[in-house]
Amino acid sequence: MRYGLFGRMAGQTETLLKSILAGIDRGELNPGDVIDETSLIAKYGVSRTPLREALLRLEAMGLVVRPPRKGAMLFKPSLEEFLAILEVHARLEAQAAGLAARRLSPHLRTQLEATVVACEAHARAQGDLDPDGYYQLNLAFHKTIGEASGNPFLLDMIKMNARKLLAYYRARYRYAGTIAQSALEHREIAEMIYSGRADEVEAHMEAHVQFDRVTVMDLLAALG
Repeated sequence: MRYGLFGRMAGQTETLLKSILAGIDRGELNPGDVIDETSLIAKYGVSRTPLREALLRLEAMGLVVRPPRKGAMLFKPSLEEFLAILEVHARLEAQAAGLAARRLSPHLRTQLEATVVACEAHARAQGDLDPDGYYQLNLAFHKTIGEASGNPFLLDMIKMNARKLLAYYRARYRYAGTIAQSALEHREIAEMIYSGRADEVEAHMEAHVQFDRVTVMDLLAALG
C-alpha cells in the first residue's frame, strides 16, 4: 500500500513538472511569473507534497527561485546572469551543430530540411508578422540539430539552458527584420551541416545564437 501511494505521488510530481515545463515552452509562463500553486493543485487534484517535489526539481534546474517572503516564481536573470547563461548556451548549440555535421542521419537530414524550408516559407509569406508562429519553427530547427548530434545528454543540457532564455528569444522575433535574418542563417547552417563542415558550422551557430549586450539590455527591459 505504501509503495502504491509513493508511486502515485511520484506520478503526480512528474505530471506537474511536465505541465510547468510545457507552460514555459509555450510562453504561458515567463521570467518573474509567480507559480500559482493553488491553481495547479486544483487543476490536477493533487496534494501539496507532489507539487513541492516538482518545484524542488525545478529549483535544482535553476528554473524556479523562491525569494524571501514570496512564493515560487520563474527565474528571471539579471543582465550579468543572462550574459553568462547565453555564453554557455551558445557553446552547447555550437557543439551540437558540429556533431550534427559529422553524424547527421538520412532521416534527420530530411527532417532538418523540412524545418528550414518551413522557416523560409514563413519568412516570405509573413514577413515580420506572426513572430510566435516563427518561434515554434525555430524551436523545431534547433531541436532537430540537437537530435542530430547523437548525444542525448547534450540535448538535455541545451533544453535546460534554453528554458531560462526562451521568453527572450521569443521577444527577439518581434524586432523588424529578425525573422528574415534568422531564416537565412538557418539555411546557411543547414548547408554547412549537410556538407560536413563541422568547425565552420560551430562558429556560425555560436554567432547565430548569441546576442550583443545592447540587445540583451533591450530584451530584459521589454519583459520588465
